[in-house]
Amino acid sequence: MKKIAIVNGPNLNRLGVREPEIYGSKSLADLETQLLNMVTPEEAELEFFQSNHEGSLIDFISGFEDDNGSGIIINPGALTHTSLALRDAIAGLSLPVVEVHISNIYRREQIRQHSLTAPACVGVISGLGFAGYSAALNYLLEHLDQEPG
Repeated sequence: MKKIAIVNGPNLNRLGVREPEIYGSKSLADLETQLLNMVTPEEAELEFFQSNHEGSLIDFISGFEDDNGSGIIINPGALTHTSLALRDAIAGLSLPVVEVHISNIYRREQIRQHSLTAPACVGVISGLGFAGYSAALNYLLEHLDQEPG
């Protein structure tokens, strides 16, 4: 059974309210519903986690691997650009991680145009809104099917 975590960092609990001109009007609950509608229980188990605290995110992702997780989709939020600790936690995993950003970080302020976490991930999807999460989920579902059992 594939077990995929969707991990969202600081302020993503405010989706739909915070800066809708950048992040859109849909909520985190809307995102979770969208992703749950993409898979059957036989295909994969999805686990959702959001925290505004760096240490909680690190604890979750390392614990997820220890709990037989298969892959992670992560939107680290602003920690993308500042957290070596989160980057190191991702790099220390043996499972694939896809980084996702709702907005196109390369069209934003200069400080947001560099991701510390991206080099530790198998791929990055930026600027596609919630469709980026769907693309990441499709990638993991396909990729995990190809791994030896």
